[in-house]
Amino acid sequence: MTTTATPLLWASFVALAVLCLVLDLGVLNRRDHTIPAAEALRWSALWGGLALLFCAFVAWRSGGATALDFLTGYVLELSLSVDNLFVFVLVFASFSVPPQLHHRVLFWGILGAIVLRGAMILAGVALLTRFEWLLYLFGAFLVISGMRFLFHRPEQEHPERSWAFRSLRRVIPSTPRVEGHRFTLVEDGRRLATPLLLSLILIELADVVFALDSVPAIFGVTLDPFVVFSSNIFAILGLRSLFSVLSGLLRRFEHLHTGLSVVLILIGAKMILARWVHVPSAASLGAVLLILGTSIAYSVWQTGRAS
Repeated sequence: MTTTATPLLWASFVALAVLCLVLDLGVLNRRDHTIPAAEALRWSALWGGLALLFCAFVAWRSGGATALDFLTGYVLELSLSVDNLFVFVLVFASFSVPPQLHHRVLFWGILGAIVLRGAMILAGVALLTRFEWLLYLFGAFLVISGMRFLFHRPEQEHPERSWAFRSLRRVIPSTPRVEGHRFTLVEDGRRLATPLLLSLILIELADVVFALDSVPAIFGVTLDPFVVFSSNIFAILGLRSLFSVLSGLLRRFEHLHTGLSVVLILIGAKMILARWVHVPSAASLGAVLLILGTSIAYSVWQTGRAS
C-alpha cells in the first residue's frame, strides 16, 4: 500500500496539528467564555480555509487525483462528525456543563480523538496491507451501518439512561459542583471528578463508536494512509467551532441523518465492488456533496414550512 508522504512530511503535519491546538487553547482561547455564533463562524472559516490550502498543497505535490481524495475524505469525515455533535449537545445537557466551558472540554476530547484516529488508521492500513479481503468486510460493515442509521436518530437518545452514563456515576467518585474549568476537585479529603471530566470521558467513548464507521468509510475513498490521516485531522480540528455554530440549529437538519446513511451505504458498496468497478475520485466527491446538500436543503425547506 503506497503513500504520498515522506517521514519528514508526516512529522511536519503532526507538528502543524499540535501547533494549531496549542495556539487555539493556549493563546487564543485561554479565557473561558461562551463562543458567540459570529466568532464560531470565523473559526469555522479559518479551519475550512486551512483544509483547502492543504488540499492545494496536496494537488501541487501529488496531483489532482490525490487532492480530490483528500477533499472527499475531508467532506465525508466532517459530515459524519455531525452525529458526534448531537451527542455533544446531549452529554453537556445531561451533566449541566456551563456553555462557557464547552470549548475546553471539547479541546481535550478532540485531542484524545486525534490520538485514537491515528491509532485506528495505522492499524487499518496495516491490516488492509496484509489482508486485502478485509476491504470487502469493511464495505459490508458500512452498508449494514448505513441501513441501521436510517432507522436510528442520535438526537432521540438519552445519555443519562445509558449503560456508560450509569457506570461512570457508579465507578468514578464525582461531584455535581463545577469550579472554574477544573476536571477534579477535593472534597472532604477525597478527589472527585467534576461534570467536566465525566462529560469528557463520555465524549471520548462516543468518538470510539463513531470512529468505527468513519474510519472504514474513508478507506472507501483512498488507501493512502497520509491522505486518510490528514483529512481526518482537519475534520476533527474544525469540529469544536462547528459545534458552536450548529448546536442551536441541529434540529433543523432533520434529514441530514438520512443523507449520511445513504453516503455510508454507497461507500460500502464502492468498497465491495472496487475489484470490478472503478469510481473516479471526482464522481465520489460529487455524489457525497449532492446527497448531503440535498438532505440539508430538504431539511431546511421542511422546517421552514413547519414554522
